[in-house]
Amino acid sequence: MRILVVEDNPDILVNIVDYLTLKHCVVDAMYNGAAALNQLRQQEYDLLVLDLSLPGMDGLALCRQLRAEQNPLPVVMLTARDTLDDKLGGFEVGADDYLVKPFALPELWSRIQAVLKRSQKQQVRRLQVAELSLDLDLRQASRGGQLLSLNPKCLKLLEILMRHSPHVVSRETLIAELWADDPPDSDGLKSHIYLLRSQLDKPFDSALLHTVHGLGYRLVAGDD
Repeated sequence: MRILVVEDNPDILVNIVDYLTLKHCVVDAMYNGAAALNQLRQQEYDLLVLDLSLPGMDGLALCRQLRAEQNPLPVVMLTARDTLDDKLGGFEVGADDYLVKPFALPELWSRIQAVLKRSQKQQVRRLQVAELSLDLDLRQASRGGQLLSLNPKCLKLLEILMRHSPHVVSRETLIAELWADDPPDSDGLKSHIYLLRSQLDKPFDSALLHTVHGLGYRLVAGDD
């Protein structure tokens, strides 16, 4: 788990970083809101621990900008302000939880775990590989914002490949997942791979679906 901690109090920052490191997290630390926003645009994190009072860009402004950029990164906000209006302000700009100083580090860890669990439940219904997206509830796939016209079997095939990406999925596994104990007489898998490719790759400049000869198929950006 990779976490960014943004806190301008050096003592609090060191304590949080040391504690999360003991919990086997990879932790980056920053003091400045604007610099943290730039870091978040370049590096992916699983969660942001964000102090409200920061020099320059404060925590509210940083969180508001993240959400304006459609960044769903879970945010646990830290602050010495404990009024209801302060808490509501944090939630209104997109914070997922709000912890008032002083706090116990085990409580921070408990809040982090709870926020991540909620976030994972929300995200589990959408699969993403490069610019390819599959909405599992609507059963709709799109690449680069362009909807793909796929029959139910191709949608299932795409879901299997996306869940395993970037790893190779064997022909045997795909056939078992798609047809269970009643595989088609003809080479149905090859036909559905062709149909999927015609929608997924043919209209675009680069291929995502790759044949790994003798092994199976993999879904990945590039062909390495």
